[in-house]
Amino acid sequence: MSDEIKSTMEKVMERLAAMDAAGGGQVDLGEEDRREGMRLAAACLRSEVASLNAELAAAPPQRQMALRQGMAGTLLRNIFLPREEEQLAPAEKAMAGLLELAGEQGGGELLRLLGDLKKILEQYLAHCRQLRQQLGEQFAQQLAAMEGNLARQTGVAMKLSPEQHPKFQEEWQRIQDELNLQYGRAVEQHKQHLAAIFNAGS
Repeated sequence: MSDEIKSTMEKVMERLAAMDAAGGGQVDLGEEDRREGMRLAAACLRSEVASLNAELAAAPPQRQMALRQGMAGTLLRNIFLPREEEQLAPAEKAMAGLLELAGEQGGGELLRLLGDLKKILEQYLAHCRQLRQQLGEQFAQQLAAMEGNLARQTGVAMKLSPEQHPKFQEEWQRIQDELNLQYGRAVEQHKQHLAAIFNAGS
């Protein structure tokens, strides 16, 4: 080996040693493992990975905490206020993933938080349906008057839905913004508690 190559190799090794001493190597590896955990959790939500715990078990013990944190982060991001009934399913799948990930170490606190979270999402949907129906009923009388005017003007009887009233969407948006704020705050608080459980190295 020539002196020039040897000198270059020594510099590279010194740099690597300095990085390790500063903890730089570990940070990079931990971040890489977290990203890999996020990728695996996303694949699990798409049903491309059967078991997150099996993936964890296959990894070296020193990588498992960062992998688990990455997995939990992705699962938590997939729990959000559903606009439609069908959007409950992905959130429920994410919650089931968190439960699997915690295993025996999850305990009663995790079960309680997940149970509360599911209730919040279901109550949000029910509350949206109820208030939208009430809003439609409020506009029903005004719609009847509009239908009468249109029939007189055009000579054609028309049936209008509440959504066709000029003020309906504006009022519904205001109500929805309030609901999103109220329920969204509760969802975020629960997600923060859940994140703390996994970041504590459960």
